[in-house]
Amino acid sequence: MSNPMIHPNVSDALRAKVAERTLATIARLRQAAAEFQPVGFASSMGAEDMLLIDIIQRHAIDIEIFTLDTGRLPAETYDLMAKAETHYGMRPVTWFPRHEAVEEYVRKHGINAFYRSVELRKACCGMRKVEPLKRALAGKKAWITGMRAQQSTTRADLPLREFDETHGIEKFNPLSDWTEREVWVYIQTEGVPYNVLHEQFFPSIGCQPCTRAISPGEDIRAGRWWWENADSKECGLHVKDG
Repeated sequence: MSNPMIHPNVSDALRAKVAERTLATIARLRQAAAEFQPVGFASSMGAEDMLLIDIIQRHAIDIEIFTLDTGRLPAETYDLMAKAETHYGMRPVTWFPRHEAVEEYVRKHGINAFYRSVELRKACCGMRKVEPLKRALAGKKAWITGMRAQQSTTRADLPLREFDETHGIEKFNPLSDWTEREVWVYIQTEGVPYNVLHEQFFPSIGCQPCTRAISPGEDIRAGRWWWENADSKECGLHVKDG
């Protein structure tokens, strides 16, 4: 199956736009690395994150790449992790949830309790993502994300740079102004490895139980926590306190 995100024909104008976006992103990442040290890039191994990994590795930018292994990721995501290790000759720092918290949650609520309420789902995200992220960012002066403003209503006003009050450090969103089409033109042009689930209409990939394929015309984040209202569809990693 071919990747529905990749189109065979790319106009010269679009290629030029992607080249322009790429140069701007390189500059943003270099600025972050020069102004703040140490800097961490939180990668979920999604398409946007693979683009940033490619730029960081290709241009030897001093940014630590790390990932959060929730224990519920699709097999295809683990396959991509292994492929990326070989492709780039590097291994992201991996952070796991505290096993005591997972055990307590499952014993009290059940293995798939997150389907029952937004509160239980956010509690699951909290122990599997939010708490490990706090440990991953401990000692960092800034962190990088692969978020784009176009991805969902919760990210519509996403700035390129902001102060993360939750963690008390600077936060950079260097792909905020990229379109999905531009991301995939970069991936196609540079031969960046990506998750094969993208070939099965999974534009946004998180934990296996909380991610489904989307139908034509649906929002690109519609496959994440699809049983919830669109306004609540964040895991907590990027929700501001208060």
